[in-house]
This record gives sequence, C-alpha cells and structure tokens, in this order.
Amino acid sequence: NISDDPESREFYCDVIMDEASKMNKLVKNLLTLNQLESGKDAVVMERFDIVSLIRGVLQTMNIMIGQKEANVIFEAEKPVYVWADEFKIEEVVTNYISNAINHCTRGGTITVSYSMYSDRVRVSVFNTGEPIPDKDIENIWNKFYKVDKARTREYGGSGIGLSIVKAIMELHHRGYGVINHKDGVEFWFELELFIANNQ
Repeated sequence: NISDDPESREFYCDVIMDEASKMNKLVKNLLTLNQLESGKDAVVMERFDIVSLIRGVLQTMNIMIGQKEANVIFEAEKPVYVWADEFKIEEVVTNYISNAINHCTRGGTITVSYSMYSDRVRVSVFNTGEPIPDKDIENIWNKFYKVDKARTREYGGSGIGLSIVKAIMELHHRGYGVINHKDGVEFWFELELFIANNQ
C-alpha cells in the first residue's frame, strides 16, 4: 500500500527490479572472484584467436556503446593466436571494455589495439576521459574500490571487475596494468603467443 497511483507503483517496481539485477550481478561477480582466488577455478589452456574474441565482445556491447555515443576503433586484419584460457580472457576483455564505456566521455573514443612481441602480445583498451587520480592508481585492483563512487553507482558498478582481471592474469602469470594519459586512461594485459610446439 505504498501508493495507489499506477505510475508510482510502476516506478517503484522498476527500482526494485533494477536493484535486484545489480545485486544478482554483484553476487555472481563475488562467486567468480572467490573461485579464482581460492584456486578452485583452474585455467584451461588452449589456442584461440584473440582478435576474433575482441570482435565478439565489442559486438555484444554494441547497445552500451551506442548509448554512450562512443566511437570505437579496433583495426585488426588478421588473426593473432594466443595460448591461454579463452573463457577467462573473454572475462578480462569484457571487464576492460565495459570499464572503458562507463568512463568514456560522451561521444568520446574507445581504442582497442595490440602490440606484437617475439613471444607475447599486449592488448590495450584506451578511453578518452579523466585520468585516474595518482592516489587511486594502486588501489583500483582491490575488491570494492571505487574511484568515483557517485558515478560508479550510476552505472551499477560494484568495484569487483578489476579484481577479477587481476586474479585471472595472475593465474596466467602474465602482466596487466593501467597507464594514465593526458586525455584518458589505458588498461592493458599480455598473453603468450601460440607457438606450434606448445602442448
């Protein structure tokens, strides 16, 4: 009996559903992180094309990208085969790109790129926007840490996404990090290139 007005009831129902959805996402992320940190979720190494994986993630996030009116740049012409856990690396790419969308300036640019080395590839996700304050840089990989609490609340962030990235990359024994630029922020991670004699 909060309200007899149908519009008000619909509004409160929408709020309840939105909060329940955020809670569901938080619980799922916490369970994922717990499995990773406890070592119960072992990596399953396989050969896969990281370029194809990135394209797939961008496609699934097309609606979110459109809502932010962001310009996405990803120029890759040929496959790049890596040796890693495809499912877990998809989680890393998804977290980085969703982070970029949420923190990108409206109408700004998100650039996904990669650099090749003799034995590894570095994937970078850059978004235009405010750099991360120096005092926060070391803490962003910690559970529940939020640089801008009001803004994070706005898009339903829990402060767990980057902790999941950290846990996954440490399971792979591979580097990851963040670089501030004058006009935005770049998150990166590295993977082993697939070499024919890998088992």
